[in-house]
Amino acid sequence: MLLCDLTLVDGDGVRTGDLRVSDGRIAAVGDLTADGDESVVSLPEVAAVPGLVDAHVHFSLSGERTVDDVVGMSDAELALVEARNARRTLEAGVTGVRAMGARDVDVRLRDRIDVGDVPGPRMAANCRSITATGGHGHHLGREITGPVDARKAVREQSKQGADFIKFMVTGGVTTPGTDPDAVALTDDELDALVDEAHRRGMHAATHAHGAAGVKAAVRAGVDTVEHGTFLDDEAVDLLLETETTLVPTLSAPYHIVRNMDAATADVQRKTEHVYERHIESFGRAVEAGVRVAGGTDAGTPFNMHGANAAEAEFMAEYGMSPLDAIVAMTETAADAVGLDDQGTLEPGTYADVVLCAADPTDDLATLNDPAVVLKGGDVVGGSDYELRDAIRDAGRDDAAVSRTAKGARDSEPAE
Repeated sequence: MLLCDLTLVDGDGVRTGDLRVSDGRIAAVGDLTADGDESVVSLPEVAAVPGLVDAHVHFSLSGERTVDDVVGMSDAELALVEARNARRTLEAGVTGVRAMGARDVDVRLRDRIDVGDVPGPRMAANCRSITATGGHGHHLGREITGPVDARKAVREQSKQGADFIKFMVTGGVTTPGTDPDAVALTDDELDALVDEAHRRGMHAATHAHGAAGVKAAVRAGVDTVEHGTFLDDEAVDLLLETETTLVPTLSAPYHIVRNMDAATADVQRKTEHVYERHIESFGRAVEAGVRVAGGTDAGTPFNMHGANAAEAEFMAEYGMSPLDAIVAMTETAADAVGLDDQGTLEPGTYADVVLCAADPTDDLATLNDPAVVLKGGDVVGGSDYELRDAIRDAGRDDAAVSRTAKGARDSEPAE
């Protein structure tokens, strides 16, 4: 199938060109000519962007005002919730995610998506977030005390099939009794967590609001810092020096601030403290050149799955160019979380593509309402049903031609 006359938007910039899709991947990009009976769809007013990659989601959460609404669910109930949220995310144009852990359900969902039993984005999945005893996220996480227990916790995640580990170096906004600005783990625990993850071929991500926690985790060798709410100059310098990726999750406080009347008293108090500082920290990091990957924290209070693309708008509003924001939420995010062959429009990568009615570098809001969403070349979402049908029919026609050609070859007598 040849999609031609597109505006192509990715890390290589904005330009006009064609995409050839074959066997679920992008086979060629550029000024192309149809091959034989290949189906052609002309899209002169459509922009193609790599499928978005959200580096920080919680499929176990659905925007509830408090995690207490979730902790009592059985694993079966949690799995159904996660499957629903994964489908919503995919249909909205997010074809890759890093799911940040909820008991041991995320890895099961990842496996079911991979074999086609459940619709959803490609996933890097965790099992349980690792936290201090009574620390942030302890409701659905794995509590530890001491470096020996820290190594054991990492090994448990590896045994269950986790692609990475996540730990909580500071307290959090949504866990009562924890301080977002305070360091919750010792240096010995941090060293053990990161070392054991790397020994097992997993990357390490840390939830971190306060600057002291960010610096402690970066010194321990963490790969990604989630939130980075209270960054100071030393923390920014360390992120730059170590080339550690920041996943700012600007969506999370944004949605709480706009729903303060419905939030719990504890969440209200903490969010008032962090919101402006978070924006300032992000701007400081961008200005300094810190590597940024887009992530939404979708599932946290009032932060709904399927609205992920708004994160690109927030990143652009607070310091990034529109194209840099798109790259942060495609190529950089895919690379940071270990989702290979995603995030670009390069030949050989998965045909995970978002088709928009206009160039999103002119208006990032266009990403919120994709015309068509492709995953592996298949139509999986989008609001333009006429265009969806045209692309789906073209794919079917190519498949029919391919089957006919194969049948003819198989029937030829051997020489």
